[in-house]
Parts: sequence; structure tokens; C-alpha cells
Amino acid sequence: MNIQTTLQSILIASVINLSIVAQIHAQEWTLTPQTYVGFNVKSMGFSIVKGKFEQVQSGMSFDPARPQNASAQFVLYVNSLSLSKPSLENMILGEDLFYAEKYPTATFNSHEFISLGNNHYSIKGDLSLRGVTQQVVLDTFLNPNSTNPQLMDVEAKTVVKRSDFGMKKAFGGIGEKVNIEISGQWQRK
Repeated sequence: MNIQTTLQSILIASVINLSIVAQIHAQEWTLTPQTYVGFNVKSMGFSIVKGKFEQVQSGMSFDPARPQNASAQFVLYVNSLSLSKPSLENMILGEDLFYAEKYPTATFNSHEFISLGNNHYSIKGDLSLRGVTQQVVLDTFLNPNSTNPQLMDVEAKTVVKRSDFGMKKAFGGIGEKVNIEISGQWQRK
């Protein structure tokens, strides 16, 4: 074996070892059932409707020392929406908005975590609603829980336009902008 081959072997072994170490330190997380994953729509400064997804599949691989390797995924079941104004359920789940019969789920898949310092992250990813995928950025805080190391507190939010996802534009005084929020805790798997 010559020196170049030996150095290449050492380099390859080091890269493999670093990859294994990075995987060992990343923790797998899922949102607790109590976590709020939902939205609110405002018009003229007043909140007119809030919705919470009661069924959410979630996963996050996260190591605070290596946020660039993190990832998060959500599947939101549209028919599980609990609304602050149940009288609007048919309209919200209908063809003009979520069109739940044709599109029973909404998804989010991250592709970049950017650390902003002090447990603050910008999480870029793709949100898919009604068969339309748009890039969004979740402004997120991931704080270690002070009483339970198996939990991590989460606060995340973003704003989207309904029409960007093929939903009917503002009607009946309902605003175009939708505030999407996650508030609760990740639990270590």
C-alpha cells in the first residue's frame, strides 16, 4: 500500500465515523398529542376562525449541535379539523377551500434548518395543500424543557396566502392571509 492509498483509506474511515457519530447524536422526536397544530384567519384585525388539526403524524430528527442535519415532517389530516366556528365546517372543508374529499391530507417536509441563535431556527420546507406545493419558512423556537429532558418546547409560525394553494380568494370578509401555528412540545421517541 502506498501513502496516498493509506491516506485515502484513513479519510474514508474518518468520514464514515463522523457520519455515524452525527447519527448517534441526532434524536428522533414526535409531537405530543396536546400540541396545537392549526391556523387562524383574520379579517380587519379580528380573528374570525381558528382551526386545529386533531390528527397529525409528525417526526423530527434533531441535534442542536448540528441543526444543518435536522429534518421535520408533518402529515395533517384535513377531516380532523376542529373549528372555533363549527357552522363554517362545510364551507372550510368544501371545494372552495380545503376540498377535503379530494385532498384528505396536507403535508410539510423540511429541507433546511438554519440556526439564528438562542434556540431560534428558520426552518425552510415545502407545504402541500390541495395538490399544490409551495416553499414556506417556519419561524421556530425549540427550547429544552426545564423539567423533562424527554420533551422539547416548540413554538413555530408562518403566514401563507390561501390563493397560492388554489383556494378561493378572499370572500365574505375572510382575509387572504392564513396564520399557521405549532405550539406545544416534541417528545423524544
